[in-house]
Amino acid sequence: MRGIFFKAASAAICIMSAGVALAQEKTERLDSAIVSLSRAGDKTPVAFTMVDRQALRSTNPIHSLPEALALQPSVVTYNEGGTGLGNSAITVRGSKGSQINVTLNGITLNDQESQEVFWVNIPSLTNLISTVQLQRGLGTTANGAGAFGASINMNTASIGPDPSARVEISRGMWNTFVRTVSASTGLTSKGLYANVAYSRGTTDGYIRNAFVKSRSAFVTLGWLGGRNSLRLTWLMGDQKSGITWDGIDYEKYKTDRRYNGSGEYYDDEGNLRYYDNQTDNYTQNHLQLNYSRQLGDRFTWTSTLNYTRGDGYDEYYKQDRKLVNFGFAVPVTGADGNEYFSSDAIYQKKMGNDYWVFNSDVRYVSDRLRLTAGVNLSSYYGDHWGKFLWVRVLPESYDFSVMNRSRAWYSNDAHKKEADFFARGEFAVVDNLTFYADFQFRTVGLRMYGRDDDYIEYGSKEMIDLDKGWNFFNPRIGMNWDFAPGYRAYVSVSMGNREPGRSDIKENIKGDGAPVRPEKMADTELGWSMRGNGFTLSANLYSMEYRDMLLETGRLSTAGYAVKENVPRAWRRGIELCGSWNGAGWLSVGGNLTLSDNRIDDYTSYVSVVDENWDYTGATQAFGWGRTRILLSPSTVGMLQAAVAPWKNSASNSLKTTTLTVSGKYVGRQYIDNTQREGMEIPSYFVMNASVSHEFKLGRAVLGLSAYVNNILNRDYFAYGWRWEACSEGASKDEIVSGIGVYPQAPVNVMFKAWYAF
Repeated sequence: MRGIFFKAASAAICIMSAGVALAQEKTERLDSAIVSLSRAGDKTPVAFTMVDRQALRSTNPIHSLPEALALQPSVVTYNEGGTGLGNSAITVRGSKGSQINVTLNGITLNDQESQEVFWVNIPSLTNLISTVQLQRGLGTTANGAGAFGASINMNTASIGPDPSARVEISRGMWNTFVRTVSASTGLTSKGLYANVAYSRGTTDGYIRNAFVKSRSAFVTLGWLGGRNSLRLTWLMGDQKSGITWDGIDYEKYKTDRRYNGSGEYYDDEGNLRYYDNQTDNYTQNHLQLNYSRQLGDRFTWTSTLNYTRGDGYDEYYKQDRKLVNFGFAVPVTGADGNEYFSSDAIYQKKMGNDYWVFNSDVRYVSDRLRLTAGVNLSSYYGDHWGKFLWVRVLPESYDFSVMNRSRAWYSNDAHKKEADFFARGEFAVVDNLTFYADFQFRTVGLRMYGRDDDYIEYGSKEMIDLDKGWNFFNPRIGMNWDFAPGYRAYVSVSMGNREPGRSDIKENIKGDGAPVRPEKMADTELGWSMRGNGFTLSANLYSMEYRDMLLETGRLSTAGYAVKENVPRAWRRGIELCGSWNGAGWLSVGGNLTLSDNRIDDYTSYVSVVDENWDYTGATQAFGWGRTRILLSPSTVGMLQAAVAPWKNSASNSLKTTTLTVSGKYVGRQYIDNTQREGMEIPSYFVMNASVSHEFKLGRAVLGLSAYVNNILNRDYFAYGWRWEACSEGASKDEIVSGIGVYPQAPVNVMFKAWYAF
């Protein structure tokens, strides 16, 4: 296990290299061509880190991919349920999930409407993928939703030379149970290969109703023959999880960290009850067909066809809701003959989507020149509608089928089309000086139509009706200078543009703000690194300057949802320092530190006005705050990690594999909103994790045992939050009444894993 943990430690530090050996690149040139499209190389002037398959497998098995990347530079993660399974999120340099482009085999995983990646829908990715490249900043050209702060590029399991199989069983606290099986044929004499994997995970979660039942399956069938590569990949993710995204009111958090009000209601006798099926349910299937061909010694052509189908729903029990907002003609005559304007109800908010993608590119590689040009075409159809299961005041025999079939409550559709064209090149003027240029043109069209789930007329419209298009040009230029053996410096300047998401547009249509505009960002990166005998050091200066950044300002739509508005000017500026040392052989140490300044130049918030009975009047009051910090953007983020193999030089081959790894992550104070007020903050926190692992050699097979202890200092902390606020008409800043909700993370907890591989 020594090799696994040393690679895990080195993957956690910032090594500015491509991370792919030349021999491996030659062996898998055709198979890996489909992911090299948007990946940076060792002379590309961007900041990035590589995480390999062994490092991913060495992480805690309960962790989703965001937690597996938690020790990377400038990264902050959290999990809604407090453990690892379930809804997780990642930010990089403060950039949230919708601003991070995520690709799998060159195909974007970002939802085309929200631009988010819902990691709970693709569980156990750490067991299915072979490498991850995390780029910070605008990075290289990527397909799909434009990277606006970071990109995560993933590749599924690569080809091994020999047949292999692996079984993992993991158990932990809160009834956590994860099991994974995988197998590979290796590359046969006919050039055929197959990889399969299946994983299933269950947990009760740390907070109430944070249970998860998830499974994933992965199959790859491929052929390598001469200059050709053909690969068919199927990836399935399926999950049923308790709804946890409401968080916990901070006052309640002080007395009960495990509280979750989702599904809470009171029965006729006034007893507190919980609806057991307050859940999020989603199934997603990805089917990809990849073809690559070498055209001579210098050209490679690669094409990928992808189809993704998603189906799911959220189920809710809601108490005392206005029936008119569900499309009922009020008053409603109940089973008892009385008239009702509100009632308890159980309903589902359903969605289905189809996503088609075709991309194709041609690469040219010579001694001094690397050129890549290509096209990415996609079409997305998304459907949203509501389904009733029960309304308390109606008779049990009430037939909802007609209403559900006609989607009388709400039904709205979206069709998003995109075409990307790009060209990227790296030219070595001399042996140690390389110039880089990357140009992308994106054209995006969005059609949205239908009634939203609040069933409220907005202005003169009862329906959302939008047909909008955007054209973006995203240029990147830079240079890399290898000014001495082991020393490297680079500089790059990039421009990025990003269209608003579905909710940004939808809630703005129903609000009273100005129409939302695309966001713009200029990113400048200046980096330096050095490699010595067993050590690396690097530094990266960055300046991400925003125009028209979309932020929640406090303004509400007619339905009471937050409306995002464009902020004229904001920035994220900082320095990232990274280092590692592995000179002792039995000891490996790595760390990184990010110091940043994240500001809005002139921020105005809008606070809802309430009357003396705390009823919303429909008005808002503006408050100017001047220059403030951007929400959820800590100024300091750092990590230290050490891996020790104390008996590496022992005569016993078994003892040589024993490895202890300890890591610590520090996240500085961050604010829940953009006003930088006292009380609207997440305090800084420091979390330590530890693991120990040992392997037994059984001929060609390996039996491994691992133990993971998370939060070994048993810190009570929360890593994310939201706020509410209100004021009376004419109030001052000091008279704003507010509160916050938080997402508590689990105290000290233990996970055990056993695996058998051959």
